[in-house]
Amino acid sequence: MKRKIVSLLLVSAMTAVLAAGCGSSEENTDASDSSQSETEADTQEEGQEESGEDEKTEILVAAAASLEYAYEDELIPMFEEQNPDITVSGTYDSSGKLQTQIEEGMEADVFMSAATKQMDALTEEGMIEEDSVTDLLENKIVLITSADSQLELSSFEDITKADTIAIGDPASVPVGQYSEEALTNLGLWDQVLAKASLGTNVAEVLNWVAEGSAQAGIVYATDAATTDKVKVVAEAPEDSLAEPAIYPVGIVSASENKEAAEKFVEFLKSDEAIQIFEDYGFIKR
Repeated sequence: MKRKIVSLLLVSAMTAVLAAGCGSSEENTDASDSSQSETEADTQEEGQEESGEDEKTEILVAAAASLEYAYEDELIPMFEEQNPDITVSGTYDSSGKLQTQIEEGMEADVFMSAATKQMDALTEEGMIEEDSVTDLLENKIVLITSADSQLELSSFEDITKADTIAIGDPASVPVGQYSEEALTNLGLWDQVLAKASLGTNVAEVLNWVAEGSAQAGIVYATDAATTDKVKVVAEAPEDSLAEPAIYPVGIVSASENKEAAEKFVEFLKSDEAIQIFEDYGFIKR
């Protein structure tokens, strides 16, 4: 009987010890899990903070097609180097198309057109901040042929000697509008239009002439300077245009990155940026 009692007491004691041990182990495991969770949470928060510190502001610049080389090759890389917290993306097309896209809600921050017409229209519609608009550059309108052309052209008026002609569509392309104005004032518009293919932007006109699809074409001097596949025959006579080809720049009213957009526009006005524009054939206003 005594042995049974002793055995029962021993079993009870061992059970108590085991229970205590399990409880301690569970507490330690819970404490360890809790500590690990807190460490992971802290690490995650630190990562988020670091990510926030490194986050860059992105701005979109809508610019005339004739500006693409200067922007992509020189200006945007230079600006981003000077402003490592800002990333700039460019979209390039005819100024008329870009105007339409901005009117339809394109989330651009800066607009730079190849004529005042598109900028003025957007400003009147309240889509460009009027105080931000600056007439920054000027360009020349030139008659071109392919580099190996055998056509004997020596003046702007000689364009009628070509059988096929490329010009920008006056409905949406500023260089086309300048072409129409100059040719109309020279009394040549109807003759040229009868032989013309209308490009959707100045780059397309340039390519048609460079590739030989058109014997002659009218582009900006800066575009002609980007390739050795074309040669400049002549500039549009000064009295054929009411005003030169002016390039204004301004900030889009709906921009959510006004501060970064302002920095970019101010950069474009700087002496170093103007020098790059001039290297590409533009003229400072």
